[in-house]
This record gives sequence, structure tokens and C-alpha cells, in this order.
Amino acid sequence: MSDSLTLHRLRFFARHGVLPAEAEHGQIFEVTVRLEFPLAPAARADDLALTIDYQNVYAAVRTVMDGPRRQLAEALAEAIASELLRAFALVEAVEVDVIKPHPPVVFDFAGFSAHIRRTRQ
Repeated sequence: MSDSLTLHRLRFFARHGVLPAEAEHGQIFEVTVRLEFPLAPAARADDLALTIDYQNVYAAVRTVMDGPRRQLAEALAEAIASELLRAFALVEAVEVDVIKPHPPVVFDFAGFSAHIRRTRQ
């Protein structure tokens, strides 16, 4: 599939993570999702009803970010991918990046991300 919609760096404040400070204080997460599905019908008709409204994608991701605490960014990415595949029947595959731009660690680096790609079975 070569068609896709991508929502870049959705921002959430959440309390996920392994460290006690992450649960106690929380932190900013950024999530990028890429939904693979045919865009031609919506493009030809210029009709929102034939595509996926990105406000609904945001709401689906928010459901996971506001849900049960997960220790690993990998687990968050998996949960987000599962939710997007469940919520949007048009989606054939999804890619998810969960980014911790400022994890509470004692060394200097530009952040951490977990990237996964899942397809509809």
C-alpha cells in the first residue's frame, strides 16, 4: 500500500514509564501514527466520509495514553496500533512511534522512541 495519512508528533502528558518518578510526576510523550489505506476514493470525491477524520485518530490515541499505565514505550506503541486497527476498518496497516523527548535519566541525549508497524490479520 502506498497511500497513507500521518499525524505527526501528537503531544500528551501521561504517567507511563518504568521509573517511579515517571508515575509520580508524569512527562510529555509524542506519538506519530501512519495509517495505510486507499486514499483515492476520498481524494476523487473530496469527501471526508470516504477517509478517516484525524480528529478521530487523535481521540483513539488519547484513549490509550489516558488508559492504564504501561511501563514500556513498546507496550504503548502496541496498544495504540491495536486500538487504531480496531477503530478504523479502512486501515490495512499502521505504524506508530512513541517518543519520550525528555526521559528522566542521568545522561544527555535527544530522547527515546519505540517504532512498530502492524498489519491487519
